Amino acid sequence: MLDWLLAPIDALRPHEIQGAAAWHARLMILAWGGLVPCGILAARFLKLWPGQNWPQELDHPGWWHLHRGLHYLTGALTLIALGLILLPGGSSGAATTHRLFGWSVAGLAALQFASAWLRGSKGGPSERVPDDRPHGDHYAMTPRRRAFEYIHKFGGYLALFGACGAIASGLWHANAPRWMWLLIGAWWLACLVLFGWLQRRGLAFDTYQAHWGSDLVHPGNRRPPIGFGIRRHPAPSAANETHHHEPL
Repeated sequence: MLDWLLAPIDALRPHEIQGAAAWHARLMILAWGGLVPCGILAARFLKLWPGQNWPQELDHPGWWHLHRGLHYLTGALTLIALGLILLPGGSSGAATTHRLFGWSVAGLAALQFASAWLRGSKGGPSERVPDDRPHGDHYAMTPRRRAFEYIHKFGGYLALFGACGAIASGLWHANAPRWMWLLIGAWWLACLVLFGWLQRRGLAFDTYQAHWGSDLVHPGNRRPPIGFGIRRHPAPSAANETHHHEPL
């Protein structure tokens, strides 16, 4: 059994990867195979932090620090890993496929960081402009904020799927041993199962409501949430609302 696990996936080729290329592979697998799925799970399912008493306690930053920290670390590891392979590579079909996946993912990663840095202000009901209307790109769900959410959410999942292709093609190009395929595959399967379980429990909570609650006085609650399978809490009944609802 041990010999079978240590043998390369393709018995007709040797398993050959050394030096900078080996470290490139290790760093990319750690970043995109390990950290990115965890960062996405945190952003999607930890908007209401364990033990948080929502809606009495709003805007818990735990998910944000975890998501940002994991993905900034991913960005740093990606830059190091890319620096290790900025030299001529192989010309086989597997090598070409891997480069196409890899550079596409790098481009999507750059787009993710750029969209996050340009997402605009957060704002809130207590922040006012001269005409006494609440402001802030996120609170008012301005076109800038909505563009960010479409790009960041759907671009993030696309980058993750591309990373799966890059890792798989890289493993095939290096003719990695069977235990690597099994370990990485088991990890991805565990992430998918956890994703499905958390989704069924209704933990994919709306970011906007996590920040400001479900009252329709908040302008973003009068727009549909951006993304798939997002859970929202019903707005309070009209009898319980004490604020004037401004038109969009």
